[in-house]
Amino acid sequence: MSHYLTKLETSITAAQEKKDLLLMTHIVLGYPNFDDSLRVVEDMVEAGVDLMELQIPFSEPMADGPVILKANSEALKGGATVEQSFELAERITKAFDIPFLFMTYYNILFCSGVEKFVERCDNIGIQGCIVPDLPPAEGLTYLEAMKKHELAPVHIFTPNTPASRMRFLSDNSAGFIYSVARKGVTGKDTAFNDEIGEYLTKCRNATDLPLAVGFGVKSKEDVDFLRGKADIAVVGSETIRVMEREGVSGVKPFIQTLVA
Repeated sequence: MSHYLTKLETSITAAQEKKDLLLMTHIVLGYPNFDDSLRVVEDMVEAGVDLMELQIPFSEPMADGPVILKANSEALKGGATVEQSFELAERITKAFDIPFLFMTYYNILFCSGVEKFVERCDNIGIQGCIVPDLPPAEGLTYLEAMKKHELAPVHIFTPNTPASRMRFLSDNSAGFIYSVARKGVTGKDTAFNDEIGEYLTKCRNATDLPLAVGFGVKSKEDVDFLRGKADIAVVGSETIRVMEREGVSGVKPFIQTLVA
């Protein structure tokens, strides 16, 4: 797939003219409920988040650690559906002027019909998708549909990914590349040190796309470490921990500490 420009990448480039590192956050739609999901999005946007992943709950979120796994499970127990996720996402994209992406797993696309899923993303204003369990070689229908609708399929680099594979993933991506800061699942501790710096240099050399870094980013120190090494810092599990500890009202002050 030849690289094509998307609205998402254009938005990221415009935002980078104002700040040297963007912040992307992650929420699980329907956790703890859909009303709170909407409130958390509103608070995050007001706190200065630049883009956001909206996760459609799934029963086996294999790339996610215990915190996000539990949020998926609780959302499903509360009756969250794909239909409700689309309805709330549409309200969100209409209400807030930052880019939103869906993050979910291939089974959701498969059950919806891949082309129908992508077309609906376009119709409701979703700008890209992260589907961790769909490698490009097996996702041709998805990639073609995303290109047709000028949406961004975001793929993932890991510390184990060889440089040749990184280039292949980059060639089949748009919008940005998601680099995970360590092996394993989301939500564990990551030591932000020289080793990660070297890995991010390798990532940078493998793609011309903006670089987002996540898995274990949870403090202003982590965010500051990524300045000059990445384009986007991603905070996921830590926001959910804050919400569980302090309630929905704790999210905005936490995000403000990251963007300060």
